[in-house]
Amino acid sequence: MKDDALESGLGYRFREPRLLAQALTHRSHGAPHNERLEFLGDGVLNCIVTAELYRRFAGVREGELSRLRASLVCEPRLYEVATGLALGDHLRLGEGELKSGGFRRPSILADALEALIGAVYLDGGFDAASGVVLRLYGPLLETLDATGVDKDPKTRLQEWLQSRQYALPQYSVLATRGAPHDQRFEVECLVRELDVRTSGSGTSRRLAEQEAARAAFERLAHAK
Repeated sequence: MKDDALESGLGYRFREPRLLAQALTHRSHGAPHNERLEFLGDGVLNCIVTAELYRRFAGVREGELSRLRASLVCEPRLYEVATGLALGDHLRLGEGELKSGGFRRPSILADALEALIGAVYLDGGFDAASGVVLRLYGPLLETLDATGVDKDPKTRLQEWLQSRQYALPQYSVLATRGAPHDQRFEVECLVRELDVRTSGSGTSRRLAEQEAARAAFERLAHAK
């Protein structure tokens, strides 16, 4: 079946396939859709990530733990995880969303990932959901740096480059999409000397730049 690969990526097989189908159904496709499951999954994900951060970083203060959690459950990070699952290939979208490329839209993919987590929770309980989340987030959790949690990605990237005598990165807007009241920006971060080029998206240019900088920093800091 088409969704077998998705279940393999999750490391979980549904006992009630209807829950998986609902988690993958956008409201543009019809009912039952995944919005309620998304709400549930958001809460489950936050709880699991909070508990894991508490376990891993025994000496880190509450405010710093909150910032670490925020970096893991934000839309760009959910989108990154969803893309790794090829989640867009499994979504059930209405004709309009299909034509407009909804299967690639960060907000739709992020919401669907949360809905999947909610569906796993209903199907198999908290332990099953925890297993899925930790499997999906394992690589991200392993590379977390609690010592730099107070610094935003652009600052961390700038300091990393300056400490090695490299020029500062250049940011440029690749595209602006959506209506004036609901725009999304796509920004490129270029580190010319190291031939590193990354992109980020967000509801403002500043947020998009931060995501592009985060991707660049992660690529450079963990290159070796």
